[in-house]
Amino acid sequence: MKKMTPSEMLEKASHVIQKETDALLQLKNQLKKNDLATIAGMMFECRGHILVTGAGTSRAIALRFAHLLACCGTPALPINAADALHGGAGSIKKDDVIFVISKGGQSREINQFVEIAKGRGALLIAQTEKPDSPLGQMADAIYHIVTPPAADPYGMIATGTSLVNAIAGDILCQILLDMRDYSREEFGLTHPEGAVGVRFDNIRGRRNKE
Repeated sequence: MKKMTPSEMLEKASHVIQKETDALLQLKNQLKKNDLATIAGMMFECRGHILVTGAGTSRAIALRFAHLLACCGTPALPINAADALHGGAGSIKKDDVIFVISKGGQSREINQFVEIAKGRGALLIAQTEKPDSPLGQMADAIYHIVTPPAADPYGMIATGTSLVNAIAGDILCQILLDMRDYSREEFGLTHPEGAVGVRFDNIRGRRNKE
């Protein structure tokens, strides 16, 4: 076991912040090579649900992304691809869009799930580093997001990759928020509880007094 002094820990923390910040800054240039209009348009025009999935750390980002899409007025739900292979894929309709987050596009259970979804008429958006992967080849649109290997320990543990993929999703959330002209009041109707709900109650209370 390696012991670290407090100063070494702070130095390590600064190093991590710098590496992940550099990775995020590179995302700006990547966006110029992506067809955001097509990707956002597919999501905006979806008449069913955006079903978001991934495996491993990508699944954690998929859960977050699905929740934030719903918060921004786009009907979205997370779906567990592995569970869907045991019958849950029957919930997919032709009006749905499947949004898959997969770094390498090689995950067997993800790609098997996608084959079923495509067979049921759903469209596929793949957020991946590998457009030529089996997943990429099945996609109707590719969100090509690449994380520099230096942002991840050993180039494999997806710390920086998780952050970059999360921000890539945030970009789509906010684009769709603007496209839908989704108001703060509309959001308040779907978020009546918690600290956010209290804030809306306070705003409504002030308005009623006025």
